[in-house]
Amino acid sequence: MVNYVIRRLLLVPLILFGVTVLIFGMLQFLTPVERSALYVRDIPKNERALEGVIKQYGLDQPIPVQYWKWLVGTRDPHTGEIRGGILRGDFGYSRTASEPVADLIKRRFPATLELALWAVLPVVSGGVILGVIAAVNHNKPIDHIARIFAIVGWSFPDFVFGLLVLMFFYADLKWLPPGRVSDWANQVIMSPEFHNYTKLITLDALLNLRLDIFWDAVRHLILPVVTLSYLWWALQMRVTRSSMLETLRQDYITTARSKGLAEKVVIMRHALPNALMPVVTLGGSTVVGLLGGVVIVETVFDYHGMGLAFAAAAVQLDVITVLAFTLLNSLIMVVAYVIVDVLYAYIDPRVRLD
Repeated sequence: MVNYVIRRLLLVPLILFGVTVLIFGMLQFLTPVERSALYVRDIPKNERALEGVIKQYGLDQPIPVQYWKWLVGTRDPHTGEIRGGILRGDFGYSRTASEPVADLIKRRFPATLELALWAVLPVVSGGVILGVIAAVNHNKPIDHIARIFAIVGWSFPDFVFGLLVLMFFYADLKWLPPGRVSDWANQVIMSPEFHNYTKLITLDALLNLRLDIFWDAVRHLILPVVTLSYLWWALQMRVTRSSMLETLRQDYITTARSKGLAEKVVIMRHALPNALMPVVTLGGSTVVGLLGGVVIVETVFDYHGMGLAFAAAAVQLDVITVLAFTLLNSLIMVVAYVIVDVLYAYIDPRVRLD
């Protein structure tokens, strides 16, 4: 088990190196002037000054030299300050947000993380539970209902479903508003008396003993979480059901039943662990999608997270910001799939012997 985990961890630097090469290759489609946004906030209008910036930061040098400076940064000869360098967390300047991309990520990522933490349990567990119930009751009414539920959910555009629940629960009933918090709660959060320990509003509200703000934040989270859950449940349920049906047809399941084991024991101890392999892979993709920012859902509910910032940058052709978000999402993906590989070894002992 330990050797298996070590082998997987040793692959991470190589994968990340490949990711950075791909992202840097995309940057090469930009002109040196456009790439100067990685180092300077205001691109000079004067042609002579512009040539000085390009020369100063090596944007006219060979690609390997540019790649190295993009990774570690380059020193300003006048101030001695190191600018750029993704290894230092400097991704350039966001023209859309009028601030460094790193500051934009710090400001928006907690909102996306909070949404992901609230959504991941119902998103993953709900689909698995529905899939198991449908497989165990194969071709019974409950199975047909679950399959219809999955087909409708998978074919439903997320923005349409989001708008429908928003119109019903907010426009008609005035129960569950969009956004992250109400205006009055935002004023309290921004005040000196409120301590933002984690930037996760629900957690910080509990730490500040402000249950009113906690409930307000939860009210704003319900509709995005429900929308994400319903759309992902459809896919999770279909994968779990198919995997479970295939597992239930295996000989060792028939043997377990012939020994007189209770059906619940056969399902939970013998069938489910072996049926979870494709579900774990899908779960990893789900977590990556949630942490990377769910663009449509955040846009529909005006939830100011990474997805909404990514959409704004893409619409305004802010390539530097888009590629920085792509790099961050790739990093999250690599880490998530390392965790998935470890879970594989935990669920299926055969994997660690490969």
